[in-house]
Amino acid sequence: MKTRSATQARTRMITAGLALAGAAVVSNLSSRTVAQQAAAPAHRPQAFHFTQPDPINFDDHAGWTQIFDGKTLDNWDGDTSVWHVEDGAIVGESSPDHPSGTTNIIWRGGEPANFELKLEMKLEGEGANGGVQYRSFSVPPVTRPLPDSLTPEQRARFQQEQELAQKRAKWNLSGYQADFDYANKYTGQLYEQESPRGIVAWRGQVVATEPEKNPTLLATLGNADELKSVIKPGDWNQVEIIADGNTLTHIINGRVMAILVDADPAHAQSKGLIAFEIEGPGNVKISHRNVWLKTLP
Repeated sequence: MKTRSATQARTRMITAGLALAGAAVVSNLSSRTVAQQAAAPAHRPQAFHFTQPDPINFDDHAGWTQIFDGKTLDNWDGDTSVWHVEDGAIVGESSPDHPSGTTNIIWRGGEPANFELKLEMKLEGEGANGGVQYRSFSVPPVTRPLPDSLTPEQRARFQQEQELAQKRAKWNLSGYQADFDYANKYTGQLYEQESPRGIVAWRGQVVATEPEKNPTLLATLGNADELKSVIKPGDWNQVEIIADGNTLTHIINGRVMAILVDADPAHAQSKGLIAFEIEGPGNVKISHRNVWLKTLP
């Protein structure tokens, strides 16, 4: 496993902090000199002007590769009793009569390292829970002992989930996940599937990791509930993932949801598989369309 050094990550953090501090200083200084500037005539060179950046065009595909053709599952590998193509989307479905358990459909076109990925996702069903796996790798499912405290109903469900995991072991993955659930309790966060780290960066957080240390909260991106308000349950959402070196960014509907600077070599992954996940009780349907990938240096 190859990752950028903790020193590089720490340098980036310090640089970002200095930039923020510098901005605050400039703001304070400018408030002090407003009167002086008002008294003096403005002589701004015509060559200098300031403009706002253009908004991102989600439909701009220049430099991008379409990794789902909208018609077939070519280069996609999943249990076809769970996954199919419907109305131009990769769709996973689960029901009480035919539960999916936790399983993935994996893109077999490569193992990207640095990239941008964008797609649209729609979750239907109150129990729907999915997400996008990336820089992931295949692992055998873990069989856990049944806790004694479970009710008979919970015991039966727990046992069924473990049996389904073994049945679909071929598609079991570990690695980074851009989480997405119908209730939007976890949507946007960075979760690490099949890993003791679990949730690494919650929605609204910028987090850094280092070897043999607990993750560090560097900054916040906004209130988690306010960010939740831009997510559309039961409708199409624009999802973007940027994996550049050790910096991983999740964006939904134009809002940054979580950032992780992962400099812990015991867990960080520099490349791996892309996949879509489905799980959850009841009648669940998760759809993915307009899937595009751009390779970064």
